[in-house]
Amino acid sequence: MNLVYYYILFFLIYSILGWMLEVICMFFNLKKFVNRGFLIGPYCPIYGFCSIIMILYLSKYKDDIIAVFFLASIICAIIEYVISYLMEKIFKVRWWDYSHMKFNLNGRVCLSNTIGFGILGVIIVYLVNPFITKIILNFNINIVIIIDIIFIIIITIDLILSLLITSKLTKNINNIEKDITYNRNKKINSIIRNKFFEFRLIKAFPILKNKNIKN
Repeated sequence: MNLVYYYILFFLIYSILGWMLEVICMFFNLKKFVNRGFLIGPYCPIYGFCSIIMILYLSKYKDDIIAVFFLASIICAIIEYVISYLMEKIFKVRWWDYSHMKFNLNGRVCLSNTIGFGILGVIIVYLVNPFITKIILNFNINIVIIIDIIFIIIITIDLILSLLITSKLTKNINNIEKDITYNRNKKINSIIRNKFFEFRLIKAFPILKNKNIKN
């Protein structure tokens, strides 16, 4: 049972590290800070989920770095595709689009990202996770439980707020007539320019699109 508490903590750590990675990548692309992710806080749960799967599943193949690379690539690409599909069906908007990238699948995943996931999987399995595990397992279980409880409360509140904000935002998006992406985003920004959280969401996902996109 104690392992569950430690895995929750692993999930938190990798969600934060994933958010940091997204922010750094966006900074190099846009030369400015952008709070990435669907949630308001500094964490991207998709990285937490992918990392936990890698820890639990890919560690079995630790003797074969090639297998770890390909399995990490495939697993993360599938998760990214499924999440993109579900979020579009739920909110009626496209949150990211790789249609401009070579070797993409319905604009939801692309080869370059998939390769990046594979590299990250190798780094996590062979370098990051052994280091973090060594530190975390020295934590008193009561401290781990307290951190887990605080995290669960925070992320639950964050999720509720983010869902409310997103529902309101996507209504505005759906009321905007179809247009090229650039002009549509200008209109969206105009609608929400005085609302911090909604503006942050648009900055985090600048290519939000209407449901009327070819899949």
